[in-house]
Amino acid sequence: MFEGLRFKHWKTSEGDDGIVVLTFDRDGSSANALSREVLDELGTLVERLAIEGPRGVVIHSAKPSGFAVGADIREFVEYAKAGSILDNIENGQRVFEALARLPFPTVAAIHGACMGGGTELALACRQRIAADDEKTKIGLPEVMLGIHPGWGGTARLPHLIGAPDALPAMLTGKPFNARRAKAVGLVDRLANPDELLAEARLLVKRPHVRPLAQRAKAWATNTALARAILAPMVRKQTAAKVRKEHYPAPFAMIDVWARGGSSIQQRLKLEAKSVAKLATTPTARNLIRIFFLQERLKGLGGGVEHGIKHVHVVGAGTMGGDIAAWSALKGFDVTLQDRELRFIEPAIKRARTLFEKKLKASSKVDAAVARLRADVEGKGVAEADLAIEAIYENPEAKHALYAAIEPQFQSDEILASNTSSIPLDELRQGLAAPQRFLGLHFFNPVAQMPLVEVVRHDRLDADIEKRALAFCKAIGKLPVPVKGTPGFLVNRILMPYLMEALRLYNEGVPGPVLDREAKKFGMPMGPIELADTVGLDVCASVGKELAPFLGLEIPQGLEEKLAANKRGKKDGEGLYVWKEGKPEKPDVDPDYVPPSDIQDRMILPMVNEAVACLAEHVVDDADLLDAGVIFGTGFAPFRGGPIQYVRTEGVAVVRERLAKLEQKHGPRFAKKEGWDNPELTVPAA
Repeated sequence: MFEGLRFKHWKTSEGDDGIVVLTFDRDGSSANALSREVLDELGTLVERLAIEGPRGVVIHSAKPSGFAVGADIREFVEYAKAGSILDNIENGQRVFEALARLPFPTVAAIHGACMGGGTELALACRQRIAADDEKTKIGLPEVMLGIHPGWGGTARLPHLIGAPDALPAMLTGKPFNARRAKAVGLVDRLANPDELLAEARLLVKRPHVRPLAQRAKAWATNTALARAILAPMVRKQTAAKVRKEHYPAPFAMIDVWARGGSSIQQRLKLEAKSVAKLATTPTARNLIRIFFLQERLKGLGGGVEHGIKHVHVVGAGTMGGDIAAWSALKGFDVTLQDRELRFIEPAIKRARTLFEKKLKASSKVDAAVARLRADVEGKGVAEADLAIEAIYENPEAKHALYAAIEPQFQSDEILASNTSSIPLDELRQGLAAPQRFLGLHFFNPVAQMPLVEVVRHDRLDADIEKRALAFCKAIGKLPVPVKGTPGFLVNRILMPYLMEALRLYNEGVPGPVLDREAKKFGMPMGPIELADTVGLDVCASVGKELAPFLGLEIPQGLEEKLAANKRGKKDGEGLYVWKEGKPEKPDVDPDYVPPSDIQDRMILPMVNEAVACLAEHVVDDADLLDAGVIFGTGFAPFRGGPIQYVRTEGVAVVRERLAKLEQKHGPRFAKKEGWDNPELTVPAA
């Protein structure tokens, strides 16, 4: 059928049963991404198939990692620079629409990751079959890049599974697992992974008839009346989570769906124009940049064997206990040490809750529980490949612990501290093997925060750093190497923000107002709620460590709260009262007018400190700094990080705003060293 045609990214075969199998195997890549060349080849194949008319077609992937990860984002960036986004979106739509119009059965056989353009390729097939496996994930996560599906996702998914299931999937980017995809009608059948291709052939021969209830739901929720009723409701729900001026893509996607009629051509046209417009927004440019920064952090742990099987954690408090639990969840044998069993038991209990939430199956939960063992006597130290110290922030206590456990180490055992602020050059004093000591600073809550600061010092062995980076990758975290100065990167930048917010709080600005203004800027959580969540004791401890170094003052009132055991969320009361894990924020007088410079007072100290960190080489470059601050603090992702924010606003503009704050409020707003750094004037990506 394909004589004389040569393909770089597709393999073709035709069986005796007349079924053609198209195998997607992108050349030179471990994963299938849909480039222009890939789509052009597929277009040629579809044209030939339309002429030859086989019994049916199965499309599947030769990559073990999955079906397809979506569009080639690097190409997308180049199209944006060249102003050819619309042309390339319409090209992909034409190829997929030609596939959808083939007059015989077409089946997508899905395993592993099926994302974005990969899902849109599958949607263009008549039917879909998925491997019944936990690795199968099918989704449309384009909103995470500041756009929405553009190769038919918005046009086809709501009409296949109904708007109530389709819209949340596209608005959040959250993928369907195999069984959920089957339940909503996104896939027609599930198959044993080893039998996926054989079952796909059977599906070509005996197409699945969708249940009447599924078809009725899909039709009823996409009528003009349904769209008129549902669209305002979905807009309101979305506006409660994100601001349109910060993240326009979800709202644009709702509009595309609401305006789309029964014609697939009309829906595709609206979709293409919308994505082309979104692709030029600063939000999309910054979110795509963050995507590449995330990929860079993931790559830092690659190419090296970490050589770690057994992790020993000393300190079963919130951080130590949760680090131990997360390590066990990710397959490591873990021993957890503290002074008495009663200090370890709550951590074990929390761990089981985590395992049940993440692993579901009781056999997997039990296996994870078995990997995490209480170890009051600390016998695990001598057997471990990595020992993580997570006791309270006191240099003397940490030195005493190291002196007790280091003599028990294996010859290549790594010692790591979870210290959040104490300089590593200070902590490594007195160690017999300082070259195997470093910081692994996790963030609270461990299960949710993706970043780990891998903290260096002047005696650290480069190979040990590489093993630590590989360990972070193995437990699914994003590592960023940082210099071991006070506060490292994230806390050094975060503390001026929190301290200024607490100062404003003491001046009488209501907590809910401070939180609201920070969220208006784009922070995921306001500073008062954040201080309570982190713990006022942690804020005070880190603040005391950093105050002399950063020239900060600890706001009044913290010590009184701590003395009254009101440390925040963990005690049920701090700056707010907490009920069932949520803060009860007091009502604010509707006539209250906040200070006009409230946002600048909170945000610019962070930006100022970020500039200083860049100048002092706390991280290797501006991209790593922005990545660390975004993934460590949640700094307004759509703004691209503090350095990108300076580039976007302009160095002169930000400096002038700092000068006004300094004139009005004092020297804590004086510009730091580094504002003449040429990296600040690199054009915003």
